[in-house]
Amino acid sequence: MVAITLPDGSVRRFDSPISGLDLARDIGTGLAKAALGITIDGTPRDLSTVIESDARVSILTAKSGAEALDLLRHDAAHIMAEAVKELYPETQVTIGPSIENGFYYDFARPTPFTPDDLATIEARMAEIVDRNEAITREEWDRDEAVAFFLGLGEKYKAELIAAIPAGQTISLYRQGNFIDLCRGPHLPSTGKLGKAFKLMKLAGAYWRGDSRNEMLQRIYGTAWFDKKELDSYLHMLEEAEKRDHRRLGREMDLFHQQEEAAGSVFWHKKGWVLWRAVESYMRRQLEANDYQEVKTPQLVDYSLWEASGHADKFSENMFTITTQDDRHLAVKPMNCPCHVQIFRQGIKSYRDLPLRMAEFGSCHRYEPSGALHGIMRVRAFTQDDAHIFCTEDQITSETVAFCHLLKEVYQDFGFPDVRVKFSDRPAKRAGSDETWDKAESALVEAAKAAGLETELNPGEGAFYGPKLEFVLRDAIGRDWQCGTLQVDFVLPERLDAAYVAEDGSKKRPVMLHRAILGSFERFIGILIENFSGRFPLWLAPVQVVVTTIVSDADDYAREVQAALRAAGLRAELDLRNEKINYKVREHSVAKVPVLLVVGKREAENRAVAIRRLGGSDQEIVALDQAVATLVAESAPPA
Repeated sequence: MVAITLPDGSVRRFDSPISGLDLARDIGTGLAKAALGITIDGTPRDLSTVIESDARVSILTAKSGAEALDLLRHDAAHIMAEAVKELYPETQVTIGPSIENGFYYDFARPTPFTPDDLATIEARMAEIVDRNEAITREEWDRDEAVAFFLGLGEKYKAELIAAIPAGQTISLYRQGNFIDLCRGPHLPSTGKLGKAFKLMKLAGAYWRGDSRNEMLQRIYGTAWFDKKELDSYLHMLEEAEKRDHRRLGREMDLFHQQEEAAGSVFWHKKGWVLWRAVESYMRRQLEANDYQEVKTPQLVDYSLWEASGHADKFSENMFTITTQDDRHLAVKPMNCPCHVQIFRQGIKSYRDLPLRMAEFGSCHRYEPSGALHGIMRVRAFTQDDAHIFCTEDQITSETVAFCHLLKEVYQDFGFPDVRVKFSDRPAKRAGSDETWDKAESALVEAAKAAGLETELNPGEGAFYGPKLEFVLRDAIGRDWQCGTLQVDFVLPERLDAAYVAEDGSKKRPVMLHRAILGSFERFIGILIENFSGRFPLWLAPVQVVVTTIVSDADDYAREVQAALRAAGLRAELDLRNEKINYKVREHSVAKVPVLLVVGKREAENRAVAIRRLGGSDQEIVALDQAVATLVAESAPPA
């Protein structure tokens, strides 16, 4: 007897083991037709998998969300590989996973693919979908599988299989004449993929991500359950291209980057004004929430990073220096060990806790050249970093307070939609399992107390503790992971941080690592793209431009600018001998929120014509009234 518990809690009992497909048929013919796969006790499996013992089972359909979409995209990668092998038989296949919003496959081929090839491959993929080839799982002996793929000339696939321990079952999936190494699961047939897919771009990728290995050709694609979803995604990409922070940063004269300082940012005057507006806002929030702002060194002896454990986990991403007197130093990749050094100065009492220590810390981490992306992915960055030293009993209250602060900050910056992920212990970590059990339990309880709904992000915690990851959604529906909160019992022990407890004993503080923006560079990039450069008035680098219709109004325009600046507004002057429509268009491209246009009539009446960015109308108001209105509108959030 096999008892199967369905998602609604009902139980179906069968006299013998039953496949996922037969279970779907038993529930209903409509479900069997829509079925794509199953989950057994939460693990995705093929629809053909036989359920041999009591289990919780759900049937995956196109309405099953992320799990079903991942299944669909995984198959899209395999079908693309099949198409490539049919069209270009000399090509070797390597790996092809599903990823966020799509999939990719890496190919080894002497001749480069071209954009025209993508259209050809897409067309062949559609043919394979029409064939509706059955997708079946086969189990092979490892050595036989290695010999098989070597016989096909697939050395990369053979290398992957050879690395699997001897005696371990190898699963291959066959569809038509194409066979590939894969742990699965997969759709029942190629026809289930449908045709809401598109190949997007070509890129290079090193075999196994190692720059010492051969360069492969990567084809990226996207796949969805219907054309409406595909079209919506493609429209979002078009919008994202229009909002690209690199283009807007250039057009708005905010920053630039160049090869001589790869991974770093040259902030121009206007960009630095934006930076300072963000920094000033964050500093006000820190002060209002009783944080102590500190500053720590850039160069720190490598021994500190060895003691903290960072050298063991992140040495390949650290910039190091050996001095003439043989001191081995590292440019700090993060702030936490330095903050512990400040905590350790003098004797700390339980009365001093919680101690909230913040720093706008300049950090450096090595990123491969191919991973750099504008100001979103850099080597030199500034974190809005803080560490809360507290007792175990204070973890919950400090988490609740931090989550309240984070939500307020995101709301003020225009991001009301926030999701939270809970990331538990990674494979490579410091500390005992007992310590991790305690840290994870404490963070779970704190998250509940903060009223957070979390989704599990398995294995993605920091090496020293579990974390909450805060993901905000922008104006065009993209998700950005920015804020984090990590519970750390490990670092205080490793770096000998202690306080005197109420009973006079020496105890280790708990260290809460937290960030809200993440890095200033990346967050400002997100702001640029979210607002498409049309910042709210309090953030705009140039809030007002005063411009003239005729030169007779130049002196009055200078008075207007002076009045605006005296009121604290960031105002510039445009007295060029150009037509007013040309000036308006130019300042619109520069995303200036407000233009005050003045001519002879405005000068005589001591008035201004207010034109708003994106609007065609203008409003004539008295100068004093205009200044008062703009001052009120430009006030930063309290």
